[in-house]
Amino acid sequence: MPLRSLALPIIAICLLSCTRAYQVLPRTPSYVLRSPDSRETPFREILGNYSGFEPGHPSVDLRPGLGLRVENAYYEKGASRKGLKGYLGTEVANYMVTKDGLRLLAVVPMKNRPEGDTPVQDLISATQMKFRYYRFYFEILFNSKSGENSSVLLAANSLAELNDLSAQLTDPQKVCGGVSTHCAVFPEACSVSLEMNVIVNGKQQLTNWGSSLSSVVTKSPQHVSMKRMYRGRLINVKIDPTDPVQLGLPLLPGDQISWL
Repeated sequence: MPLRSLALPIIAICLLSCTRAYQVLPRTPSYVLRSPDSRETPFREILGNYSGFEPGHPSVDLRPGLGLRVENAYYEKGASRKGLKGYLGTEVANYMVTKDGLRLLAVVPMKNRPEGDTPVQDLISATQMKFRYYRFYFEILFNSKSGENSSVLLAANSLAELNDLSAQLTDPQKVCGGVSTHCAVFPEACSVSLEMNVIVNGKQQLTNWGSSLSSVVTKSPQHVSMKRMYRGRLINVKIDPTDPVQLGLPLLPGDQISWL
């Protein structure tokens, strides 16, 4: 076989096997994660680069691998739906974002939910679960006089459409009023949190969005190995377990961690 014919397979094998690892490096004022293309991202910017999340920012884009944990509280008829007076219990629904929309993973119902109250899994309609792009708002003010706030999930089939809906949230009723196919408004007595799947010592584990590596390993581990997706492949992340700052590396969906 001519040398030129051998060159392309050799180059392809090298591209697959010679990809450099992620590296955690000390910098001031923040440690950084250096990716295989040598780009350095401060720890505090990792979540924002992944999904637009910033501390103090009202929203986060839900990319595949992120999930929602929706816990709705139920009360006796006529109760204020605040505090413990008339409180009956909660229902929980867990969702995961996929490339085809939201997928309902599990529901934990309560036995005596008041008749006529919406089941937790119906707070997001079947129509709203079929979009490609989602943006979750931690809190939107719906009534300035009463101070009524609610969490909101926006859904759209394109990023441009999602941005347009977000821009209209200066008037929440315009986007979310009535029966909206693009907006789910969660009741005030409903708690919504973000979750993600990671693999820890070979087992799938749900952890809160914003968790760091230290949240899934024991204190002072002897050894830590980690892999993270890079351009569709799992790549090693070089971690020094003796450095507690390195263990503050923010986790992302799909991370694989092993520790001793």
